[in-house]
Amino acid sequence: MSHAVPGLYRRRIIIASAVGGAVCAVAIVGNAMAGQSSTTNATTKAATNAAGQQIVCPAVAPSLPAIPASAKAEVDRNLALLDTQIAEANQRLISTQGQGGPNFVNNAILGPLKDKRISTIDRIAIAIGRTSAKPAGLDALAPCSLSTAGASANPSAVASSPAASGAASASASATNAAGQGQNQADGVNRTNGPQVADFVDITKVAPNVLQKPRTQAAGSKGTFTSRCGVNKQGQHNSDNVIVAPGVVNGAHHIHDYVGNKDVSGASTNESLIAQGTSCTNGDQSAYYWPVVRDLTKVGADANLAQGGGGEGNIGAILVPTSATITYKGNAASKVTAMPQFLRIITGDAKTLTNGLGNANAHWSCTGFENKVQLTEQYPLCPSGSKVVRTFEFQSCWDGKNTDSANHRSHVAFPDKASDVCPTGFVAIPKLTMRLTYKVPAGPNYAVDGFVEQQHKASTDHDDFIEVMSVGLQKKVANCINTGQRC
Repeated sequence: MSHAVPGLYRRRIIIASAVGGAVCAVAIVGNAMAGQSSTTNATTKAATNAAGQQIVCPAVAPSLPAIPASAKAEVDRNLALLDTQIAEANQRLISTQGQGGPNFVNNAILGPLKDKRISTIDRIAIAIGRTSAKPAGLDALAPCSLSTAGASANPSAVASSPAASGAASASASATNAAGQGQNQADGVNRTNGPQVADFVDITKVAPNVLQKPRTQAAGSKGTFTSRCGVNKQGQHNSDNVIVAPGVVNGAHHIHDYVGNKDVSGASTNESLIAQGTSCTNGDQSAYYWPVVRDLTKVGADANLAQGGGGEGNIGAILVPTSATITYKGNAASKVTAMPQFLRIITGDAKTLTNGLGNANAHWSCTGFENKVQLTEQYPLCPSGSKVVRTFEFQSCWDGKNTDSANHRSHVAFPDKASDVCPTGFVAIPKLTMRLTYKVPAGPNYAVDGFVEQQHKASTDHDDFIEVMSVGLQKKVANCINTGQRC
């Protein structure tokens, strides 16, 4: 189950601010307050935490040049989204009070907010630049800060101005769009993605002509499978213990978990090894990935739920119809057993911002997996065919570290043509995963992600923490090295 914002699951936010500017107040209006003013002192005080703090950001609208008529709608939408992002960050500041260490706010709230603002501001600049000179230097307006609420942030004064009232209305609309308003089908583009162009008919995709490396005499061609279920029990949260240990909602999207039965941002090596597992062979490893959602339905975590509607991830979470976890060999050499607590992330959740350098998404359909595996588009499968997500993790290890500062440097991919690992790395069992889903017809499903990444197919990624006993580690390596299927 995702971490819903305490006490706010059925509430809405009205934002009182200048469009695209620093938020001055967030009036939280509960169902019991219907019909009452949203700008009373009692409600606006909820915008600050016990220390009287709130998040403030530089105004963007005043720094923009004349906006071409053709770009106005897109610019207005993104300015409203900036307000929504500030409101959500302020609400997170309230709901997470007392959590984490001294850097919690910077790492878990201000940092992600800056990333979102950079992407949104960039979309504004691109929209203007299509028919006019693209404004430069707007990224300097992305960072926000923690401020003590004072007289300068007078919600009543702001909310009483016509401009602020318009901003509040636009922002409330943007919040609704991020929450439940995106269930649009059959050719209608969604505000936060995915768009119709993000889908392709699988029958029109070219055949895959790439050849796998040929196994050499010194290679290893066995396989070992862990049968861990499909997460029917609904182990979900929006944490990511690899990237943001100790942080609640560190992922800002919902993960499915199989294997280890208790994984969260609070997990440690010691807590993981003490837990049970959904795997039939005793494999306590943590396998987790972003959920896929049915966009034709309203999800149980809509509205302001962390990781769900509150992050722009809408729709009903789909349970995979199958999840196959297989360890494979190396075509050029024997494999070395993985070290306990090895952490690997494959793919990149921010490809819209970072580019495709670390992208490792592979989408297809059952019955069509001989086609080119899709990275930048989701497949539209014919009737009776299911969507397939596959992952192949880095399978070369530096022989020393179970993690690294960027969570990538300690592992690497082998050469595509030969399967030989880079100098200084040894081959380890190649973790592969294949997930299948029954999705609604049409361009109506998406993988969870950061709202500013527009739910692109290329943002798909997968996470793994190795928590096997020494005996099981040896069994996996021996099975692969001796050519068995276990």
